[in-house]
Amino acid sequence: MDGNSQRKARGRKKAAAIMPASPTLLEMPASYAGFLEGLKERIAHERIKAVLSANAAMVLLYWDIGESILARQQEEGWGSRVIDRLSHDLKASFPDMTGFSPRNLKYMRKFADAWPNRAIVQGALAQITWYHNLALLEKVDSPENRLWYSRKTVEHGWSRNILVAQIESRLHERQGQAVTNFTTTLPPQDSDMAEQVFKDPYVFDFLGTADPRREAELEQKLIDHIQQFLLELGQGFAFVGRQVPMEIGDRDFYLDLLFYHLQLRCYVVVELKTGRFEAEYVGKMNFYLSAVDDLLRHPDDKPSIGLLLVKGKEQLVVEYALDGYTKPIGVAQWERQISQSLPEELKSSLPTVEELEAELKE
Repeated sequence: MDGNSQRKARGRKKAAAIMPASPTLLEMPASYAGFLEGLKERIAHERIKAVLSANAAMVLLYWDIGESILARQQEEGWGSRVIDRLSHDLKASFPDMTGFSPRNLKYMRKFADAWPNRAIVQGALAQITWYHNLALLEKVDSPENRLWYSRKTVEHGWSRNILVAQIESRLHERQGQAVTNFTTTLPPQDSDMAEQVFKDPYVFDFLGTADPRREAELEQKLIDHIQQFLLELGQGFAFVGRQVPMEIGDRDFYLDLLFYHLQLRCYVVVELKTGRFEAEYVGKMNFYLSAVDDLLRHPDDKPSIGLLLVKGKEQLVVEYALDGYTKPIGVAQWERQISQSLPEELKSSLPTVEELEAELKE
């Protein structure tokens, strides 16, 4: 061992002698582990509360600034040069704060103009980030739809990018639109929730431009993109399996896709079709649901639900086909893509997340 190595070894020994050894859990009282876990949960909870409180305070501050600018411009005709000067002066007065760029001050003004009632801002809008609010301002025209998306963001914990994806797929127009028989096959408290879980159409834009011609090919593509598929299905779906075998009598049957829904507390059988809806599909789904309820369903589970995803359908044909069946079944279309909510020529003029972050750091 050379001189340097010897000195490092002596240094480590000296440090070990100075620093007391950490007591092991075995040396602690029996109740210590539970006490520690309780404290950790409390600290984590309070940290989250602090972050949410700080976010709400910032959103409300930005609204107040925007409302003040808006009032001055309306009363005294202030122009954009005043905003540029205001940005400069605020940065000089508060060098440790970000978010006072001219662009962001104009967004504050637009935010206050879009929401004249501060009480509304104190609700769901203050529970989401400034970046979420900017996405709503730029991509959603209706105040009612903005509030709908803000509440869904709080409910599901969507990131800003997920929120944008849901807006561009026009989720508010698709939620609860599947043709179902839930009102006649489920108790009222369950049918209302189930109606909102399923949408129409389902958008599989992650499939690319290729049009699957066989159910097996579509099924494989959905499994290859299971994360995006689960996101499109919605909150609460847990993937159980693909081509799940069901031994019935002397024959084997296979479910295309099987899920469990955590809020509905039931299995969801998904059957995929690359063509238009046919009435006989309902009979086969009813058969599968009977088998799942008999072979897989736990006594605490609620009745299994079937979802038929087809490439096209006529609502009246679906309604007649579902009539008389006692198992809850929904029918919805799937699409590879859907038109975006903004024309391409306008998208390029909107700031990206990176540009906004750079602005706020000025």
